[in-house]
Amino acid sequence: MIKEFTKGIIKENPVLVLALGLCPALATSTTAYNGIGMGIAASFVLVMSNIIVSAIKKTVPSRIRIPIFITVIATFVTIVKLVMAAYTPGLSKQLGIFIPLIVVNCIILGRAEAFASKNGILKSALDGLGMGLGFAIVLFVVGSIREILGSGTITLGFPMLFGPVNVSIFGSGYNPALLMILPPGGFLTLGLFMWLKQLVMKENG
Repeated sequence: MIKEFTKGIIKENPVLVLALGLCPALATSTTAYNGIGMGIAASFVLVMSNIIVSAIKKTVPSRIRIPIFITVIATFVTIVKLVMAAYTPGLSKQLGIFIPLIVVNCIILGRAEAFASKNGILKSALDGLGMGLGFAIVLFVVGSIREILGSGTITLGFPMLFGPVNVSIFGSGYNPALLMILPPGGFLTLGLFMWLKQLVMKENG
């Protein structure tokens, strides 16, 4: 059971190894706050949709399983969108269209089809949690690096309590590398992160 959880964090990380969900990973990782927000939202949808898909897999005709899986995913995406709009309107506005687009995220539909539809509820929940956590970690780390280098600050916060808090890293004299908060900076950071991950795995056998 532990293997089902941990594989998504390192060995089968959806972004760094499987190269899934790259669009939201690049587009929403401009700040640490946005990255972790998107990661949590996607993780919730991933875990809950895996559970439901696993629970109904024996009653779903194979011919229409994909539309049904998408409907399940869309239901949880709607819940996430409404909750974020109510409790974290600033974050919801920042993430914009990428919250509804969780419906077609390759990670979520891929895990529903490849794993949850073939395994039990507990394994599916652990698989979703591990994959979601792996996705969230990548977004948070990439977002932190891009924000620190691109603006000299890191945005932290507890959205339901205090809201985002900007913390200066290099002081007021820092000249930001604006490239890092633009799309090329996202590709560069994520590419280097993928290379580092493969290097570490190779050295560890």
